[in-house]
Amino acid sequence: MTYQEILESARTQMGPHCKACNVCNGIVCKNTMPGPGAKGAGTGFIRNYQKWQELCVNMDTICENKPVDTSCTIFGRKLVIPVMAAPVGAMQLHYGDKYTDLQYNDILVSACAQAGIAAFTGDGTNPAIVEAAAEALKKSDGCGIPTIKPWNIEVIKQKFDLVTPANPLAIAMDIDAAGLPFLKNLTPPAGSKTVQELKEIAALTNKPFILKGIMTVAGAKKALEAGASAIVVSNHGGRVQDHCPATAEVLPAIAQAVGSKMTILVDGGIRTGIDVFKALALGANGVLIGRNFVNMIYGGGAEGVQVYVDKLKAELEDTMAMCGAHSLSEITSDMVSAS
Repeated sequence: MTYQEILESARTQMGPHCKACNVCNGIVCKNTMPGPGAKGAGTGFIRNYQKWQELCVNMDTICENKPVDTSCTIFGRKLVIPVMAAPVGAMQLHYGDKYTDLQYNDILVSACAQAGIAAFTGDGTNPAIVEAAAEALKKSDGCGIPTIKPWNIEVIKQKFDLVTPANPLAIAMDIDAAGLPFLKNLTPPAGSKTVQELKEIAALTNKPFILKGIMTVAGAKKALEAGASAIVVSNHGGRVQDHCPATAEVLPAIAQAVGSKMTILVDGGIRTGIDVFKALALGANGVLIGRNFVNMIYGGGAEGVQVYVDKLKAELEDTMAMCGAHSLSEITSDMVSAS
């Protein structure tokens, strides 16, 4: 199947909210998706996508003519491209009845591993979600990253104990999920964490600890102080925050502040290999993509993941060649500019 055929198939498989649009930019689903469509007016999702489009790549083909290498090593794993599938949850609520969270993660983890990348898995109120994610990771030689929500410390310990035997590449916490309704008013409290609380959480695992949901230099420095090995620049833990800068807007300053000390990933509105190039030029080591992997799995299962990875790789290769970068380390900030 082609990418377009898989996308067309996804439209027949998904529920009433996501339309599997040709361009996933948040406009059609604006404020209609129960979670991913964003809070309030839904402008945050749209802004994330738009800011990547406003960046131009600076073409320069006066350079050595040699093959382009898109591979990288992140958390000790070699990936064919610096892309990972983002954690996605509540599949049936958001995307339709075809897959439960457990089924989606099972397909996603193995398909991403086979395609030469890695997947973040999601979390939820049902304990079986993390249990199934751990099983999926085991079957794929730990090629993935479980994402645990900011529950109270006892629940976090329980979930870390579930995923650690799967030997994942790292363990993440989507601290940007702190505002989700189901985390509020719990006893003991769940949600936002102090630096000291995060230090205690990071100490629970011997794996790299990733904090997802960093949007300021101050936040990045606090994540570093808390013992995080990596951060994900992201403004949505299930719901994109309204009236918030796009991730592309805050990435350069964050990368400049802590990029030499930790791995920087970015999530939000990235759709193509050209977008991946732009993110690397702004200082990221890699990117997360969520919705497009959902479309590919709903429309084509594991085959859809492979087709999308191949598409991203071809687009990234072409952009690198046209800008004179033959490896990811050769992508520099002067290769992009504002439109």
